[in-house]
Amino acid sequence: MEAWLKNTGMGTEIRQSKWYFGGLASAGAACGTHPLDLLKVQMQTQRGKNVSMMALVSNVIKQQGIMGLYNGISASLMRQLTYSTARFGIYEMAKQQFAPKDGKPMGFLTSSLLAGLGGFAGGLVGSPADLVNVRMQNDIKLPPEQRRNYKNAFHGIYQVIKTEGVLRLWTGSSMNCSRAMLMTIGQLAFYDQIKEILLVTPYFSDNVFTHVSSSLSAGAIATTMTQPVDVLKTRAMNAKPGEVNSIAKLVLSTVKEGPLALFKGYVPAFARLAPHTILTFVFLEQLRMNFGVIKTTSSPSTKH
Repeated sequence: MEAWLKNTGMGTEIRQSKWYFGGLASAGAACGTHPLDLLKVQMQTQRGKNVSMMALVSNVIKQQGIMGLYNGISASLMRQLTYSTARFGIYEMAKQQFAPKDGKPMGFLTSSLLAGLGGFAGGLVGSPADLVNVRMQNDIKLPPEQRRNYKNAFHGIYQVIKTEGVLRLWTGSSMNCSRAMLMTIGQLAFYDQIKEILLVTPYFSDNVFTHVSSSLSAGAIATTMTQPVDVLKTRAMNAKPGEVNSIAKLVLSTVKEGPLALFKGYVPAFARLAPHTILTFVFLEQLRMNFGVIKTTSSPSTKH
């Protein structure tokens, strides 16, 4: 995700991201895409007859007004500031450490491995906020007497610890980490790879159009890779204590609903993830190009 600046004679200057830029960019993107994330969660937790996305929107607005579409926004922001800060930070710092010193791009397999490691760590530290986020977004669907009524992310985490125990915060963390690994590979490794391919053509340069094109493609890949795990993760996190005893049973019960049950909510998932991925990388690239760390490579470059 580096941008070439100028040839100094001693080498080529580039700007590199700081470790926390990814978390800030993802939090900014979440502010715009949270309603789509809420609809995705509600569609994934449907059992039996499916309700359309427009019907869900109408139901939320009727019951809670237009701001009901932002239920759980505090948990969503907490999630991005933990989950995305960790995965982007680990990937970016590791990439800067292991990338070739002459400024050439790192191999795709290496970047995928680093992205997977970053995603695993991000999924682990982001699980508590993710659990509260899922519950807050799905609360409107429950009968009033069963609603958890978390006031915000911190209140939700406190209530989980108080009533269910601290370990409950990591319910579904194995699936969350698996999803985060696939998501980070799909978004970061593929984004860098697609961007690099585009930049070697005469039609693209390191600008917003290239960033949008690369991130849109990466968003489509990430959605397809992660949707089955995302459905299982959402159901596990939304379940009552003791309702999900094993991952195998959860998979079987979901598959029994039909061959496409593991892809429930795919349309709102992509509709949410595509703009979220685009906004994240546009914000991230702007942060990098304007506030990134300047580094000089060991040899001049003739491209970019």
